Amino acid sequence: MDRRNFLKQVFLWSAGLSVSVPTLTISSRSLASSPNAPLLVTGKEKDYAALIGRILDGLGGMSKFVSPGDKVVIKPNIGWDRNPEQAANTHPTVIKALAEHVLEAGASKILVFDRTCNEPRRCYVNSGIQTALESINSKKIKFFHPDQRKYIPVEIKQGNSVRRLSIYKDALEADRYINVPVAKHHGLSRLTLGLKNSMGVLGGDRGALHHDLGQKLADLATVVRPTLTIIDATRVLLRNGPQGGSLSDVETKDTIIASTDPVAADAYATTLFNLQPEEIESSVAAHKMGLGEINIGKMNVVKV
Repeated sequence: MDRRNFLKQVFLWSAGLSVSVPTLTISSRSLASSPNAPLLVTGKEKDYAALIGRILDGLGGMSKFVSPGDKVVIKPNIGWDRNPEQAANTHPTVIKALAEHVLEAGASKILVFDRTCNEPRRCYVNSGIQTALESINSKKIKFFHPDQRKYIPVEIKQGNSVRRLSIYKDALEADRYINVPVAKHHGLSRLTLGLKNSMGVLGGDRGALHHDLGQKLADLATVVRPTLTIIDATRVLLRNGPQGGSLSDVETKDTIIASTDPVAADAYATTLFNLQPEEIESSVAAHKMGLGEINIGKMNVVKV
């Protein structure tokens, strides 16, 4: 079923009016064209807005993924009270450029949000993302703090480690969900990339997920499936993540990675840290569940 019908079934189930728990199936254009050779596009350039344009062109253009009238979620990492140079949050230029391309493709509404770890208002402002989106000056862009009343209990039918999660309504309801993590070190999961970034749509006690975290992230990915994963590796946090703070922990790479396959995107980004994809538990678990490709040799990697 599509996202709208899925949401209706979630509401019915949550109200006790549905016998079975809904399962979300993403339309074919939201997934890689071939499960054996997912397309992954990457590039390196100091002009991040221009690089986003070339990355999207390599994927076939934003209009391949966003249709006129679509409601689109752009999900960055805005979890920390840090400035762009400290590499704890997604770069504001990347988010601005993506929002402009989504608008150009005809989206009727763009929702940008994250459930932050530090004080929300400081995170939104100091990340630079609030100013970047305001500079577009479009009423179609909604940049907001999550409303606690909009988290929906959802059974994770295919889950191996977690069976129910509280998920933000807009992440489920949107026609298109674009996941835009920053690539960085993480003290518990080793790295935080695309699969980990979707924790920002969860309500409740996220700390309870840290046991068997890799499998739980894979379980979450069976329900929250991005149309695109675009990994911001323009500057990466090599140590003391996910919060960071010291510029000595940051390395500038001027790189962006994108794919419709979320596991492939994470796997490729892992190599930027001199690690192998098989060293990241969430990537291994998601691959085993059939959610994407972990073997870089089986990907169609295009460099722009």
